Amino acid sequence: MRSSSQPLRFTHVHLRNWRNFLEVDTDLQRRVFLVGANASGKSNFLNVFRFLHDIVKVGGGLQQAVEDRGGVSSIRALTARRRSDIEVDVSVGTAAVPKLWRYRLSFTAERGKLPTIKRETVEREGVVVRERPDTDDLEDPALLTQTHLEQTNANKDFRPLVGFFNGLRYLHVVPQLIREADSWRSIDNDPYGGDLLVQVAKAPQKTREARLRKIQKALTIAVPQLAKLELWRDPIRNTWHLRGKYEHWRPQGAWQTEERFSDGTLRLLGLLWAVLDGSGPLLLEEPELSLHPEVIKEIPGMLARLQRSSGRQVMVSTHSSHLLADEGIGLDEVLVLVPTGEGTTVQPVGKLRDVQRLLEGGVQLPEIVMPHTRPEHAEQLSLFAD
Repeated sequence: MRSSSQPLRFTHVHLRNWRNFLEVDTDLQRRVFLVGANASGKSNFLNVFRFLHDIVKVGGGLQQAVEDRGGVSSIRALTARRRSDIEVDVSVGTAAVPKLWRYRLSFTAERGKLPTIKRETVEREGVVVRERPDTDDLEDPALLTQTHLEQTNANKDFRPLVGFFNGLRYLHVVPQLIREADSWRSIDNDPYGGDLLVQVAKAPQKTREARLRKIQKALTIAVPQLAKLELWRDPIRNTWHLRGKYEHWRPQGAWQTEERFSDGTLRLLGLLWAVLDGSGPLLLEEPELSLHPEVIKEIPGMLARLQRSSGRQVMVSTHSSHLLADEGIGLDEVLVLVPTGEGTTVQPVGKLRDVQRLLEGGVQLPEIVMPHTRPEHAEQLSLFAD
């Protein structure tokens, strides 16, 4: 069997009966932009990959991952009919070997009973290395309440896949959680950025200083007055803070901690740290919030430069036409989510009708994509309170 030194990524996903999606079958590039109307399922699409991470993380597992999502009835698509099992089927590989690994899990639950695995399959380059139900499962059906993915004594033959799922990071920065980090107990890898100060403080000093220099350089573009950024321990409260030195009319400038940073500064700071921290897939939820349009336009290029050095996969949900304005974005990198009566459909923008003709005619990508994400009758909101 072949191996590759290239970083792994999700290369394909097939879903059945997962929340908004009756069925999804699409390839995934190293950089993915998800666009769609409100409630079309962008977060639910990203949640598929978080689900796999939650199965393998410490303290996780199938039962906890399902419970955290409100149970099988909350996960199962409302449009599900006779074939009501929930199925997640992902391929993981590289550009050279796109289907190095394949993991398929289908599960369901009868009323009042725990979620039960109907099928679990692991393949490496098309060769099955695990298939369930197996003989042990048939003898003891209670075993089907746990995946082999989460069991150390059962996943020896596919631990690289387990490690890949475990390395995934999701981020949707909530600035107030960063500002109030001292007042509550944050969790590790907090998806909302509440542990940002802890993550910065835990990094080795040389690594931390190198990253903060890069972040400072990038932040200066968005916040021109920022002259210096550093980690600082408050000697009175004995707490860690990020503080920035801002240039103004005073000769020595002035220091401010993260408690006084703007929402946009904190969101960008959290995004930049996450981009530099880790090598597994990074899921970003609407990174454009609170940022200036000219800054938003630079996000795709920044992600592309990251990928040239690390190869890390990044999936981004967005409502921003500015974020899609980068001419380097490929048609296979943008997935359009369109709600229908039978659930949300997902397809690359390149498969939309007349896309090539419109591009050749000078129409820009955001002008092609955004009409497909516009809520029907959105103009009626202006009539509110009449």
